[in-house]
Amino acid sequence: MRVLGIDPGLTRCGVGVVDSTGPQKLALIAVGVIKTDVDASLDQRLLQLEKEISIWINKFKPDVIAVERVFSQLNVRTAMATGQAAGVALLLAAKAGIPVVMHTPSEVKAAVTGSGRADKKQVAQMVKRLLKLKEIPKPVDSTDALALAICHHWRGVGNARLATAKKKATKKR
Repeated sequence: MRVLGIDPGLTRCGVGVVDSTGPQKLALIAVGVIKTDVDASLDQRLLQLEKEISIWINKFKPDVIAVERVFSQLNVRTAMATGQAAGVALLLAAKAGIPVVMHTPSEVKAAVTGSGRADKKQVAQMVKRLLKLKEIPKPVDSTDALALAICHHWRGVGNARLATAKKKATKKR
């Protein structure tokens, strides 16, 4: 399974592609950050994100797109920008017919480090270790995107199986 992780952001949007190469074995395919011009208008910045995320989808052909769920933040302006960037990713996934899942930051931290309260350094170290990288990808947005993809590989598959089992159990009643 190939997962495209997207850490949405209007200024910097992290993207990372991770493949499953076997049980509990993951491989980095690509990682990067999409940057938009802070001086450009909002519509132009969203258009730039749309173009760049489309390139990642078309180039890497993910089976699933994992996006960080926008969680309430103290800074409303930041939360709005993050939500707008996430909306672009969700729309592109739907247009491409690719399943999209959303994971909360604490869910990602727990999947990658074992603790939902891990800090960014701990997450980055585990991403490096799990993907057998020589160094931590920078900036942090790219590491966060890889953590999202890893989270989906480990949690998403199990969650999908549970949902399928629940549907089957409901139909039998």
